[in-house]
Amino acid sequence: MGILWEIDFTTFFFVTIVIGGGAAYMAGRALAGTWKPIWLLIFYVLLLGLGIRFFHFALFGGTLLTLHYYLVDSVVLIAFALLGYRIRRVNQMVSLYAWLYERAGPFAWRERT
Repeated sequence: MGILWEIDFTTFFFVTIVIGGGAAYMAGRALAGTWKPIWLLIFYVLLLGLGIRFFHFALFGGTLLTLHYYLVDSVVLIAFALLGYRIRRVNQMVSLYAWLYERAGPFAWRERT
């Protein structure tokens, strides 16, 4: 048992980071694409965190109802979701409003001069 993973690192990596992180990233992109607020994304990712905890429990014998590992999984998922959300939002702003904004890096835009 570790601070970040309950069973072993391989399980944490594939279930939480690869599967859950990929789903969270795509959820972030989807919500940014429909111009939804970030708080709604956080709510959905917290629900996804419950699903990831269930995968750990059902497939690998982890604990289902543990606040510590739920929070760890949810923080990792929120990071991936916010990454996808921000990248998509930057692409939207610089492509839809090209006369107003230009890219200022992978996570930011600025007013065109």
